[in-house]
Amino acid sequence: MSRRRIPAVLAFLFFVAPFISLSAPAQQSPPPASAARILLLPRKIVSGEHSTLAVLDVNGRLTPGARVDFSNGDRVTTDATGRALFVAPLNPGVISAVLPGHPGRVYTTILSPTEVASPSIEISAAPRVASLSDRFELSGRSFCGDADANKVTIAGLPAIVLASSPTSLVVLPPAELDSGDSSVVVSCGKNDSPRFSIRFVELTLEANSSPLAPGDHRTLTVRVRGTTAKIALEAHNLAPDIAELTGGNPARISSTGGENNTAQLQLTGKQRGSFVVSIRLLPTQAPPR
Repeated sequence: MSRRRIPAVLAFLFFVAPFISLSAPAQQSPPPASAARILLLPRKIVSGEHSTLAVLDVNGRLTPGARVDFSNGDRVTTDATGRALFVAPLNPGVISAVLPGHPGRVYTTILSPTEVASPSIEISAAPRVASLSDRFELSGRSFCGDADANKVTIAGLPAIVLASSPTSLVVLPPAELDSGDSSVVVSCGKNDSPRFSIRFVELTLEANSSPLAPGDHRTLTVRVRGTTAKIALEAHNLAPDIAELTGGNPARISSTGGENNTAQLQLTGKQRGSFVVSIRLLPTQAPPR
């Protein structure tokens, strides 16, 4: 797997989406287990069946050796790829998982095998719009619980499956993908899904990158390329001690739509320093096109 990096847009550490790679070159070490911050767990798993979770650091790098504790007492540790294969508990219901020492639980629903039985791959929900540089989710039936056993192609290019279960996939688009509508196919074993379409967009930021001072006001403009439709976005202020984000944290905004498709955010400095803002598309799930 070739190395993949999402370039920083400006020096003040604005993130559109994380860099994710399944293997790093020999000269760069993977992040230590202590750097684990983000847990990717399929939204639904199937009783007694395999599923795959993934753990990322704050920069979106897959993190080996990270421990994940489940609310039923089970625990797993991510392998060299930053992912872990596990077997779902037998009793249907809701279960949660956590990275020890970090706040925030991630919940998943355990389904019975009869609820999701299907002889072929079905896609029940997919995003209408996804980011070129961020993960997205697919829901359906007859996916492979082992992430690497799934094959997802977008515009004929191979994507990375980060986390998976028989009913859920978390997918990162290929780095070579262009913005616009692209056809998607999911395969598991000898089964292929019907072809469907997702519109992929590029998000970039335009702003003054100089450090903030107390009382400074700064406007951040997010530019959307690949669609003229209004796009819902969510901004997270990752340095709340440095700046305050108008609209709360997270703040939800919408782009203007049209040829000059943009959205704006307002920051107010609290103390001198560099601010850190993460922008993501608000996930939208609908029957595939």
